[in-house]
Amino acid sequence: MPLTKAQLRALTFKEGEVSQVREGGIALQDFDTKSGRPSFPPVSDPSCNAMVDIRIGENASVVVSQLFDWEGDIYAGSSIIASYEQGEARKAFAELEQALGACHSYSGEHLAGKFKAAVKVGKALNVGDEAVRFREIIPTKDLGDRDEQFTVVRSGNVIVAFQRMNIGGSSSFPDDLINKQVERLREAQRK
Repeated sequence: MPLTKAQLRALTFKEGEVSQVREGGIALQDFDTKSGRPSFPPVSDPSCNAMVDIRIGENASVVVSQLFDWEGDIYAGSSIIASYEQGEARKAFAELEQALGACHSYSGEHLAGKFKAAVKVGKALNVGDEAVRFREIIPTKDLGDRDEQFTVVRSGNVIVAFQRMNIGGSSSFPDDLINKQVERLREAQRK
């Protein structure tokens, strides 16, 4: 049985637990299923659609999102925690790995308009049952490239995606926070 929304919410970081964020800089949101989010056309490369869908928990049973307003940084980070039915997280992660092997660039649309992204796979952390790390780089006209790092980890029947963005530079979601969040998810599934 997947972890419930209440369980996922209880496993997220609370105010005061993350020294890297501004005071009041942690926000927790329920992440709606397909029907509750803005709808955009599929991205140009079908192999990239799975990557996009899995990192936002598109087919999960329950999803919550947490925003991190970093101290000294104008760009926030986030985590999306998705709980799946038995065995479904493993299948989704296999699809993600396959997608990352085939997806090198794609174009699409989001709230800010049309974009073209290059996908660069990096060295994964040794965390959880499986983990991948990649960057999506989107050229912008004035400020330099938009560089988003994603670290996606499967722990049992949960997949959590950590995101950190920068424009004109690169940033990484703190590894210590990734490890803490994944450990909480692992422990909760043991009970």
